[in-house]
Amino acid sequence: MLICMALDLSVEEIREIYRQGEDAVVALIQQLIAMNRALEARIQALEDQLAKNSRNSGKPPSSDGYSKPAPKSLRKRHGRKSGGQPGHPGNTLKAVEQPDRIEVHQVKECQHCHSSLEYVKAKEHEKRQVFDIPRVKIEVTEHQCEVKICPHCGEKNKADFPETITQPVQYGPEIKTQAVYLNQYQLIPLERTAETLEAFYEHRLSEASLIAASREVAKQLEPVNQAIKEHLTERETVVHFDETGLRLEGKTNWLHSASTERLTYYLVHRKRGQKAMDAVGILTNLAGCAVHDGWRSYFKYNVRHGLCNAHHLRKLIFLEERYPQEWVKSMIDLLLKIKSTVDRAKNNKKTELTETQLLDFEKEFDRLVGEGFKANPLREPDESIPKKRGRVKQTPARNLLETFNTHKDFVLAFMYDFRIPFDNNLAERDIRMMKLKQKISGCFRTQQGADTFCTIRGYLSTARKNQLNILDSLRLAFDGKPYLPSFVSHG
Repeated sequence: MLICMALDLSVEEIREIYRQGEDAVVALIQQLIAMNRALEARIQALEDQLAKNSRNSGKPPSSDGYSKPAPKSLRKRHGRKSGGQPGHPGNTLKAVEQPDRIEVHQVKECQHCHSSLEYVKAKEHEKRQVFDIPRVKIEVTEHQCEVKICPHCGEKNKADFPETITQPVQYGPEIKTQAVYLNQYQLIPLERTAETLEAFYEHRLSEASLIAASREVAKQLEPVNQAIKEHLTERETVVHFDETGLRLEGKTNWLHSASTERLTYYLVHRKRGQKAMDAVGILTNLAGCAVHDGWRSYFKYNVRHGLCNAHHLRKLIFLEERYPQEWVKSMIDLLLKIKSTVDRAKNNKKTELTETQLLDFEKEFDRLVGEGFKANPLREPDESIPKKRGRVKQTPARNLLETFNTHKDFVLAFMYDFRIPFDNNLAERDIRMMKLKQKISGCFRTQQGADTFCTIRGYLSTARKNQLNILDSLRLAFDGKPYLPSFVSHG
């Protein structure tokens, strides 16, 4: 309040303070100094916020707008031209030996003398092939069950319909497969999915039918997702975790993911932290290493951790741009050097670094963290500013250094165990399509809709990671035999 009043003082009021003596003037100057510090901190925070982009922070590329940051990749140039490399098989369209249909175009007369050639045998044929899709339409199959009267006892007998035929009129598995594929995998909204099917087949499905098809397949997939969840919890050496905001019923919920190179599991929860992670139920009994971006809730679980160094590199780049210090660039170089050393060792079929390499890298890491702490001492409470609850807010550099110091073994986990990756990019890829879904189709209106989407997307992500055709995987689900990788137990 006093700080605000200091800005509104008139000349006469300032003179009156001066006449009150030295103590009054000192008090006024102290108020102005405190106000100046507060404004400096606020300006610095706002400038830092404006300076953040997808290259130096966790912000997505879509938030960069039209003024994209200049490319500044940490990857080294490989020196190769863009496009397919020598030896790559490519996907060129090639003629087949046995076409489905042959059309012969006859020569009926000579182009020179105009004599009739209609009955002259062709010497040879020049061939060209066209790959296309025949026009299709909905095919209606009527199932008729015979009803017979037994001539011996007079009782009526009726044949049974196939188990999948349960209604007088219903859609078959193929059109439902394609509907779910368009809506849940290609992320086309319900109305546009109906329009697409109508354009293809001259038959429009209602939105209710589309929703019912998704719910039907999701129900078939529940045992599969449960088996994937149990396998991730009990048998995987490394599991990647991430979470992202998701709009549900007009409120922010959180999509949680747990995944490996061949498995994916999703769950939506109204919370982001430990309560949600307990509900997911994987971290609570995880046997392997949890790789994540350092969100504090993960550290509440007594498991092995591996931190995403892609996040650390982005934060270091931000510090290099906004708070340049010698240790920052050296730390970037060190992390990349360790990564390249580990990569070379893997390529040479080695399973660990030498003891000398480990000690040298640890020593250099500790030295740089020490230099960073010297350049960024712990902030003490400012007596001129009213006290606030909680810790004194530290600089971005100090916060990152605290992570490096407290969780050194987690930051360098990829160096100690080659099975642990340098970053958490796999998890980020697995949640990327979830964000894209919201951009295309908007939020989820019901909890059941969000749960259905997560169940289907987790299954399709797993199928895709194991090189199974997406449509085939959906056909299997509608047939009651959903795909599950052979290395995953059904429980």
